[in-house]
Amino acid sequence: MATEQRPFHLVVFGASGFTGQFVTEEVAREQVAPERSARLPWAVAGRSREKLQRVLERAALKLGRPTLSSEVGIIICDITNPASLDEMAKQATLVLNCVGPYRFYGEPIVKACIENGASCIDICGEPEFLELMYWKYHEKAAEKGVYIIGSSGFDSIPADLGIIYTRNKMNGTLTSVESFLTIHSGPEGLCIHDGTWKSAVYGFGSQSSLKKLRSASNLKPVPFVGPKLKKRWPVSYCRELNTYSIPFLGSDMSVVRRTQRYMHEVLEESPVQYAAYVTVGGITSVIKLMFAGLFFLFFVRFGIGRQLLIKMDGSSFTMTFFGQGYSRGLSIDKNKPNIKICTQVKGPEAGYVATPIAMVQAALTLLNDVSDLPKAGGVFTPGAAFSRTKLIDRLNQRGIEFSVISSSEV
Repeated sequence: MATEQRPFHLVVFGASGFTGQFVTEEVAREQVAPERSARLPWAVAGRSREKLQRVLERAALKLGRPTLSSEVGIIICDITNPASLDEMAKQATLVLNCVGPYRFYGEPIVKACIENGASCIDICGEPEFLELMYWKYHEKAAEKGVYIIGSSGFDSIPADLGIIYTRNKMNGTLTSVESFLTIHSGPEGLCIHDGTWKSAVYGFGSQSSLKKLRSASNLKPVPFVGPKLKKRWPVSYCRELNTYSIPFLGSDMSVVRRTQRYMHEVLEESPVQYAAYVTVGGITSVIKLMFAGLFFLFFVRFGIGRQLLIKMDGSSFTMTFFGQGYSRGLSIDKNKPNIKICTQVKGPEAGYVATPIAMVQAALTLLNDVSDLPKAGGVFTPGAAFSRTKLIDRLNQRGIEFSVISSSEV
């Protein structure tokens, strides 16, 4: 990826949107990091110059950088105007797309970036969109030598890279992993934004379309090593964490499976089976959850409800991975798994603190670790794109921490 021929290395598209504001602040914060020797030329992009200017002014005030506005380019473009998107893409080495729901607004950006030789990262958590972009644009992106990397926020970098981290830390062959997400709410409760909620609703409502897409793709099943990972009940008890859990309905399962397919088919590595859950506390919490789902669906229909749900102070997440596998030299065909490993990924509030950090560090990795990326361009998951890069190290330095809790041979 050549950067010297384009005026901007990074362009934040949708910078005046709710998530885009946080991503803009994170890019600005990264520019003055002590270890950075030179500043990357970057720009913000969107429909309104006034709104973009206000975003930069707020970031300048928050970060104590009064000259920020004069250091950042402004590009005016509109998702409904393909020519304007082409002009934006021509000026960028890498576009950070913050405009969702992606099923409605994502494809024009992917198309513009590929046609004009720019790479693109998004924070999409919608499996149907992510998989559709692969089937429609992977070969075109490879021909252009550009990288289109979806789900590079909380969905689904902790899960996807968490499994790669677990595999790398096991002294043997990792065969299966269960992850348990725990959201720690701050004093004001949990948070969600209207755009995030819409993405979740549309993603959940498109299950039949996703099944048709997967059926039409006619892919061979990825083989599994060792015993087949059993699905837990819709409400199950995790003895290790002393809590009940339910299946996690985000994009993690879809993303991880695509990564493991890539690992098996392209890198010829042993694939890992995966299941994702979210913890819900004790039995009282399980009962409350049954009623809260309907209440929550009703609550976010009203503007006041959405505002009350945007509360981030003090929130954080922990994702715990329980893996099993085989020690080196042990016959997989004749024995049961004899190694267990537990790892964790911890971070700040998931949606609007951890996500901008993950997105910006993924972008910097794409720019700086070129020799460690897949040799040709294409449409990739984070795990497929970044498995051999320094992204995990970068995230550790920015407050999204990967660690081994325990590892034992049975």
